[in-house]
Amino acid sequence: MTNQGDELPATETEWRKRLTDEQYRILRDAGTEQRYTSALLDIEELGTFRCAGCDAALFATGEKFDSGTGWPSFWAPVDDDAVATRPDDGLLGTRTEVLCATCDGHLGHVFDDGPKPTGKRYCINGVALAFDPEDA
Repeated sequence: MTNQGDELPATETEWRKRLTDEQYRILRDAGTEQRYTSALLDIEELGTFRCAGCDAALFATGEKFDSGTGWPSFWAPVDDDAVATRPDDGLLGTRTEVLCATCDGHLGHVFDDGPKPTGKRYCINGVALAFDPEDA
Protein backbone atom coordinates (compact mmCIF):
# COMPACT_ATOMS: atom_id res chain seq x y z
CA MET A 1 0.00 0.00 0.00
CA THR A 2 1.14 3.52 -0.66
CA ASN A 3 0.92 6.63 1.41
CA GLN A 4 -1.42 9.39 0.35
CA GLY A 5 0.64 12.11 -1.20
CA ASP A 6 2.91 9.61 -2.99
CA GLU A 7 3.06 10.31 -6.68
CA LEU A 8 0.81 8.04 -8.68
CA PRO A 9 2.41 5.79 -11.28
CA ALA A 10 2.49 7.33 -14.74
CA THR A 11 2.73 4.07 -16.69
CA GLU A 12 1.20 0.62 -16.51
CA THR A 13 4.71 -0.76 -15.88
CA GLU A 14 4.93 1.39 -12.74
CA TRP A 15 1.45 0.20 -11.67
CA ARG A 16 2.60 -3.42 -12.08
CA LYS A 17 5.52 -2.71 -9.74
CA ARG A 18 3.26 -1.09 -7.13
CA LEU A 19 0.44 -3.65 -7.09
CA THR A 20 0.23 -7.39 -6.62
CA ASP A 21 -0.82 -9.37 -9.70
CA GLU A 22 -4.36 -9.72 -8.36
CA GLN A 23 -4.62 -6.03 -7.44
CA TYR A 24 -3.44 -5.10 -10.93
CA ARG A 25 -6.00 -7.44 -12.52
CA ILE A 26 -8.82 -5.83 -10.54
CA LEU A 27 -7.77 -2.17 -10.35
CA ARG A 28 -6.14 -1.68 -13.76
CA ASP A 29 -7.83 -4.36 -15.92
CA ALA A 30 -11.34 -4.06 -14.39
CA GLY A 31 -11.35 -7.66 -13.21
CA THR A 32 -13.59 -9.24 -10.59
CA GLU A 33 -12.52 -11.34 -7.63
CA GLN A 34 -14.35 -14.55 -6.79
CA ARG A 35 -17.38 -14.21 -4.54
CA TYR A 36 -16.90 -14.85 -0.82
CA THR A 37 -13.09 -14.81 -1.02
CA SER A 38 -12.42 -11.38 0.49
CA ALA A 39 -11.16 -11.19 4.06
CA LEU A 40 -12.88 -7.80 4.22
CA LEU A 41 -16.39 -9.31 4.09
CA ASP A 42 -16.53 -9.96 7.84
CA ILE A 43 -14.93 -6.74 9.09
CA GLU A 44 -17.21 -4.95 11.51
CA GLU A 45 -14.75 -2.91 13.55
CA LEU A 46 -14.66 0.84 12.99
CA GLY A 47 -12.33 1.99 10.28
CA THR A 48 -11.85 3.14 6.73
CA PHE A 49 -11.59 1.14 3.54
CA ARG A 50 -8.92 2.69 1.34
CA CYS A 51 -7.96 2.21 -2.28
CA ALA A 52 -5.28 -0.47 -2.55
CA GLY A 53 -3.77 1.47 -5.44
CA CYS A 54 -3.39 4.95 -4.00
CA ASP A 55 -4.53 4.81 -0.33
CA ALA A 56 -7.41 7.26 -0.83
CA ALA A 57 -10.24 6.90 1.71
CA LEU A 58 -13.25 5.39 -0.08
CA PHE A 59 -15.71 3.75 2.34
CA ALA A 60 -16.24 3.41 6.11
CA THR A 61 -17.55 0.54 8.20
CA GLY A 62 -20.53 2.69 9.21
CA GLU A 63 -21.82 2.44 5.64
CA LYS A 64 -20.95 -1.25 5.17
CA PHE A 65 -23.70 -3.88 5.04
CA ASP A 66 -24.10 -7.57 4.24
CA SER A 67 -25.68 -7.64 0.79
CA GLY A 68 -25.47 -11.43 0.51
CA THR A 69 -23.63 -11.05 -2.82
CA GLY A 70 -20.20 -12.24 -1.67
CA TRP A 71 -18.44 -8.89 -2.10
CA PRO A 72 -17.98 -6.07 0.44
CA SER A 73 -20.96 -3.73 0.01
CA PHE A 74 -21.58 -0.17 1.12
CA TRP A 75 -24.58 2.15 0.85
CA ALA A 76 -22.42 5.26 0.37
CA PRO A 77 -18.78 6.31 -0.04
CA VAL A 78 -17.04 8.34 2.68
CA ASP A 79 -17.36 11.43 0.51
CA ASP A 80 -19.24 12.16 -2.71
CA ASP A 81 -15.92 12.98 -4.37
CA ALA A 82 -14.17 9.76 -3.23
CA VAL A 83 -15.46 7.65 -6.10
CA ALA A 84 -16.38 8.24 -9.72
CA THR A 85 -18.80 6.30 -11.88
CA ARG A 86 -19.23 5.59 -15.57
CA PRO A 87 -21.41 3.33 -17.73
CA ASP A 88 -20.03 -0.18 -18.19
CA ASP A 89 -21.48 -1.90 -21.26
CA GLY A 90 -20.59 -5.57 -21.25
CA LEU A 91 -21.90 -9.10 -21.48
CA LEU A 92 -24.11 -8.50 -18.45
CA GLY A 93 -25.76 -5.44 -20.00
CA THR A 94 -25.22 -1.85 -18.93
CA ARG A 95 -24.05 -1.44 -15.35
CA THR A 96 -22.48 1.47 -13.51
CA GLU A 97 -18.79 1.01 -12.84
CA VAL A 98 -17.27 2.49 -9.66
CA LEU A 99 -13.73 3.89 -9.82
CA CYS A 100 -11.37 5.47 -7.33
CA ALA A 101 -11.62 9.18 -8.08
CA THR A 102 -7.93 9.65 -7.22
CA CYS A 103 -6.22 6.95 -9.30
CA ASP A 104 -9.02 5.81 -11.64
CA GLY A 105 -8.71 2.24 -10.36
CA HIS A 106 -11.66 -0.10 -10.98
CA LEU A 107 -13.41 -0.90 -7.69
CA GLY A 108 -16.62 -2.64 -8.69
CA HIS A 109 -20.17 -1.55 -9.56
CA VAL A 110 -23.05 0.34 -7.96
CA PHE A 111 -26.67 -0.78 -8.10
CA ASP A 112 -29.99 0.78 -7.09
CA ASP A 113 -31.04 -2.08 -4.79
CA GLY A 114 -29.30 -1.09 -1.56
CA PRO A 115 -30.65 -0.13 1.86
CA LYS A 116 -31.85 3.25 3.08
CA PRO A 117 -30.95 6.03 3.27
CA THR A 118 -29.39 6.00 -0.24
CA GLY A 119 -30.90 2.91 -1.84
CA LYS A 120 -27.46 2.25 -3.35
CA ARG A 121 -25.34 -0.91 -3.21
CA TYR A 122 -21.69 -0.25 -3.94
CA CYS A 123 -20.52 -3.80 -4.63
CA ILE A 124 -16.73 -3.56 -4.32
CA ASN A 125 -13.90 -6.02 -4.93
CA GLY A 126 -12.10 -6.57 -1.64
CA VAL A 127 -8.78 -6.88 -3.49
CA ALA A 128 -9.20 -3.24 -4.54
CA LEU A 129 -9.38 -2.17 -0.88
CA ALA A 130 -7.16 -2.02 2.18
CA PHE A 131 -8.71 -1.71 5.63
CA ASP A 132 -7.41 0.92 8.05
CA PRO A 133 -8.83 0.34 11.56
CA GLU A 134 -9.52 3.38 13.69
CA ASP A 135 -7.21 3.96 16.62
CA ALA A 136 -8.86 2.95 19.88
